[in-house]
Amino acid sequence: MLILTINHEFRYEVENLTRVFFPHEKIQVIEGIQPSENDGLEALIIREGCWQRYAVSVHIGGRNEKAHRLNDFSGGKDAELFLCTLLFEVLCRFTGYQPPWGLLTGVRPAKLMGTLREQFGDQKAREYFIKTLRVSPEKTELAMQVSRNQDSVAASSHARCFSLYLSVPFCPSRCSYCSFVSHSIAQAKKLIPDYVALLCEELRATAKIASALGLSLRSVYMGGGTPTTLSESQLDEVLGTVRASFDFSECTEFTVEAGRPDTVTPGKLAVLRHNGVERISINPQTFHDDILCRIGRKHTCEDTLRAYDAAVRAGFSQINMDLIAGLPTDTPEGFMQSLEKTDSLSPSNITVHTLALKRSSELVSQEDYHEQTNTAAMLDAAQQVLTERGYIPYYMYRQSRSIGNLENVGWAKKGAECIYNIFMMEEIHTVLSCGAGAVTKCRQDGVNNIERIFNFKYPYEYIDRFSQILARKDKILDFYENPEKYDKTAD
Repeated sequence: MLILTINHEFRYEVENLTRVFFPHEKIQVIEGIQPSENDGLEALIIREGCWQRYAVSVHIGGRNEKAHRLNDFSGGKDAELFLCTLLFEVLCRFTGYQPPWGLLTGVRPAKLMGTLREQFGDQKAREYFIKTLRVSPEKTELAMQVSRNQDSVAASSHARCFSLYLSVPFCPSRCSYCSFVSHSIAQAKKLIPDYVALLCEELRATAKIASALGLSLRSVYMGGGTPTTLSESQLDEVLGTVRASFDFSECTEFTVEAGRPDTVTPGKLAVLRHNGVERISINPQTFHDDILCRIGRKHTCEDTLRAYDAAVRAGFSQINMDLIAGLPTDTPEGFMQSLEKTDSLSPSNITVHTLALKRSSELVSQEDYHEQTNTAAMLDAAQQVLTERGYIPYYMYRQSRSIGNLENVGWAKKGAECIYNIFMMEEIHTVLSCGAGAVTKCRQDGVNNIERIFNFKYPYEYIDRFSQILARKDKILDFYENPEKYDKTAD
């Protein structure tokens, strides 16, 4: 699909909004040329005296839909919103589909809601979502609930707080929908000993920086990949390094993803408990064996039940379970069976994800609007059931190319929220990150910027170029010691 953007700088916004309506199209954006005879979309702004004419036209397969309006914006956010609103209206008419999140294409709708609440109050924030951003009343209320449920956790973070993230990018096999930087053991087993040794070295270096800056650790999250792909001794080495290197006096949460049930053993659970881990995740994704096989999961539903029982026996009371709405061949009825099975175990957290159709994943799907409707029905039913069962929505995010531009929501029993998820997703304080593919995000009060420091993506790069990763850590010190260099207030 060809998009022509003429006389404006909103290429990124136009492309992302168009992708909501045409998620499977390969989109090419061309700037500043005259319309062609090709099927596609045109979005342009033309000055007419002291006014500007905003125009959008869609022409595909012999069908055409277009609209134009005049306004006197000189540019900036007002002009962007005006053009995107016009684009949204044209695409809704052309496709017959109205996305429930309206014009919003960003990752963090609850963060935006929180910002609006702080500036204007709850009622005006709600009205802005519905009237200006065209978000449905139901999704608006969901964003409002998530934002309110985060208030107390956000208030508990002070200026020198930080959280720690550890990346273990290895899995027993690669799921067909996965786009993360993770490698199956069959591909990367020989890399793991060196990776573990260097991860521990990076952790010790990071701890020294945190100590030198007087930062206070609030939460630790070990993710991946699947950290429990590591052996018992390797897990003990990494977790022991965290415990020995960082000051845990103000840390209130230590979480490890044990997401793949086929990696959970009594021995590994004992190692986690020995090192003070209180929270884990055991992720069924679905309770249908045929779907598990289709998406490349090398475990059965019975394996999930055994792993969950072993975790409870090991003393874990804080357990998260993930489900994915929109998996191939699943139905709203089948999804509800999985949800009911999950709820019967009474985990403290249930995260409901929307399937994201990533280009780099192996999953090839031709979902149409009928399947988007099915996925939306799954999420709506999950929200109703989990609310009735006493779970509250406490964090939310979206991925690009998720079916229907829909959301992922973490639900928790009251008081069982994972605070790392809130700190990280709402970008409340600094997150220092270690391991391949990890991204440190530096944030401090009074600096209008979040500075990102990237580690190399792949384990072999991480190992081969480790000295460069350590050198990049100096930027953390510089961010705190010279904040004026990073403040974008004047930009």
